[in-house]
Amino acid sequence: MAAKDDFLIDLLMDMGQVTPEQLDGAREMADLSGEGLVDTLVKQGVLQPIDVTRASATYFGAEMVELTGMRLSDEIIALIPRHLAKKYNVVPIGKNDSDGTIVAISDPSDLEAIDSLRLLLHSDVEVRVASAEEIEETIERYYGSADNSLGRMIQEITEGEVDIGGPGGILEAADDGSVVDADAPIIKLVNSIIVDAFKSRASDIHLEPMSKTFRVRYRIDGNMHEVKGPPKRLQATVITRLKIQSNMSIAERRIPQDGRIQMNVAGKSLDFRVSCLPTTHGESIVMRILDKEGIKLGLAELGFLTDDQQVFERLIALPDGILLVTGPTGSGKTTTLYACLNYINRPDRKIITVEDPVEYVLSGINQVHVNEAVGLTFSMALRAILRQAPNIIMVGEIRDLETASIAINASLTGHLVFSTLHTNDAPSAVTRLIDIGVKPFLVATSARAFMAQRLVRKICKKCAEPARLTEHERHVLEIDEATEAAGNIQLGKGCPNCKGGYRGRMGIFEIFQIGDVARKLIYEKLSASVLRNKARELGMRTLREDGVRKVLAGMTSAHEVIETTVSELEQ
Repeated sequence: MAAKDDFLIDLLMDMGQVTPEQLDGAREMADLSGEGLVDTLVKQGVLQPIDVTRASATYFGAEMVELTGMRLSDEIIALIPRHLAKKYNVVPIGKNDSDGTIVAISDPSDLEAIDSLRLLLHSDVEVRVASAEEIEETIERYYGSADNSLGRMIQEITEGEVDIGGPGGILEAADDGSVVDADAPIIKLVNSIIVDAFKSRASDIHLEPMSKTFRVRYRIDGNMHEVKGPPKRLQATVITRLKIQSNMSIAERRIPQDGRIQMNVAGKSLDFRVSCLPTTHGESIVMRILDKEGIKLGLAELGFLTDDQQVFERLIALPDGILLVTGPTGSGKTTTLYACLNYINRPDRKIITVEDPVEYVLSGINQVHVNEAVGLTFSMALRAILRQAPNIIMVGEIRDLETASIAINASLTGHLVFSTLHTNDAPSAVTRLIDIGVKPFLVATSARAFMAQRLVRKICKKCAEPARLTEHERHVLEIDEATEAAGNIQLGKGCPNCKGGYRGRMGIFEIFQIGDVARKLIYEKLSASVLRNKARELGMRTLREDGVRKVLAGMTSAHEVIETTVSELEQ
């Protein structure tokens, strides 16, 4: 350790990373603690771990690599067993031209580890240098940590310590739907994937067959994160297990299928909406996690600032009319509608919803699940609902003229109607309804407001720290330096509580209220771009403008708003 410190200290001083004064102060503390000089300088904050890694790479003439963001295949990870990777703190990252193994190591002076790897692997070892933190994170990501049941389960099965049975295996289900005991390890593996996803706050689990790998990814706060997946040879068995759980046909592999799974995870009752899609390399499974208890049904939790929340509360308290929430798939439209219903739900009101599917069961509300296979469409359900004398109706989505016409007529006959529409912004909802065949005067008369929304990631409160915008961000968001200085701009530096400085998501909103002037504009059948400009003149705040307010409030980042919204020039 001392020899290592000597050559690193000399190099770091030559690089200007350490001054003699800093060195003297650290040497006293190192003598007292018994730690190495370099470790002491890092602990004091004089050096950053990246500085030490760079110096070490320079000294040994080795290439420095960044493991964050690097994707490693199962074939590469399999070159070094987990216990060796943990023991020597190394990660295999590739093969060289002579079929040797390329490894990333934090300490290239550890010749003992390098020689041991050569003997154990029976191949040449080519060294690259990476930080110890990155190597540890990579080991945990691909191998699983010691306390990671998923990683441990995959490791056990991969090492062949568990017999997964012959070709029949999990395909042989009992009459009652139970699975033979020989496949218990696979059942545990599938359950471990689900539990691990839930603990990671994932909204979706993606199991994707690739040509040589079986990729598993979680969608967390809207972003995809790859995790260690089962080996390719377990692909068919894992998929079959999930199909059995979700009541799909395991004999049918040519057409898409949908199903549901109900499970208790960590004391919570969860619903999983499962989709199976045949692909080139096998069936792809996507599982949407629906936490019945975890849905946030308060308007404040959606991300409304005070002024927008007051406007929205007034709109949803109206006795009749139609309110449309617009946005692409996955923008939180259904959650917003659930929050609306929860807000206005009272014993003296009858509320009925028509959904495909019913994602969350709401107390005190009649919910209808569309089933087109038996002829129960949105339009048929809506006709039947009107004979149930409801006060408030929620239609999951307006897809065609028939559904739109019934919903609008219901809003004109004393019902308050909520629904969703797939458009990029709020004013475009007007032209979309007219395009599918609704007459402009009906749109103008029935509509009370159109609201577009997007989801942006929230800055983690536990690791947030003051930050400044880049010149590019100021230019794109049209924020001057005085406005920035008056704001509370923050960024998360990353901590165990979050994913890369973000935790959770919230909405940004664009509310187009329909008053007398707006009705006149709708009558005139203006184009979407003209209507948008007129709506802004009437006081409508765009998605990006609402996002800017939340950047200045320290709630989200400029990057999130720029990535999620479209500028006026792009309209």
